Amino acid sequence: MRQAQRAVSATLLWHLRVLAGWLPRGGARLLVPLTAGFEIANVVSRLPTPDGRRAEAPEPYRLGALETAWRSLERARTPAETRAALTASPWGDPGGDTPWALVTGMRMAAARRTAAAVQPARRWAQGRAALLAARELFVHHRSLLEPVLRDAARLLGTRPTAAATYQEFRERLPSPAGWALKDIDEPGELWRAEARWWRTVRADGAALLREDRYGPRVVVGAVALLSVDAWRVRAALESAAREGRPGEVFDALV
Repeated sequence: MRQAQRAVSATLLWHLRVLAGWLPRGGARLLVPLTAGFEIANVVSRLPTPDGRRAEAPEPYRLGALETAWRSLERARTPAETRAALTASPWGDPGGDTPWALVTGMRMAAARRTAAAVQPARRWAQGRAALLAARELFVHHRSLLEPVLRDAARLLGTRPTAAATYQEFRERLPSPAGWALKDIDEPGELWRAEARWWRTVRADGAALLREDRYGPRVVVGAVALLSVDAWRVRAALESAAREGRPGEVFDALV
């Protein structure tokens, strides 16, 4: 099942690389933040497992013109070297060199970079930041490191991440991000928010494709729909493996 899921993701990446190749000179830069998840996956595959072991890493996703700093990150042999490579790149310092710090820092940085560079996707990035912060603070009960807090503040303001409870966090979210957690009353239901996020990306992406024939917004819409289709296939594979238990499926995928 994992191999099948990875094949789906690799196919998506190939389609995005083809799309980037068809864009005018410099157009691929629009796709780089939107494909950041593949570079994050490459880093995750090389990090130690929670028990300290190093599993055999799969062949990394080949990003081509869509990479941010993979050539430097690929040369890193330790978490400390990975942190140094991130700090010297557009990703920025994640704030620590534990596997959790590296991955959380990259995920929040991806939301920050997307919001700054891809205006049609800014609302998605803010919703993603709200989901990530809520999961770390109120599911895993982990404090956010300073660089992650700074990136979150750019997208959510400073008040939500200072909240003492999940309910307070949700109430403090600005409206461009609050939609992601609307009617999600408990942290244990964040898998429903994750599903809503993908449905929103799908609806917004379809609208972007309908509104014009040319331009960056159409490209962003195409990336959105391709990504949602891949996510749905991966979710179906996960659901089949877990005998249709939806909460576990979405938790596994995030």
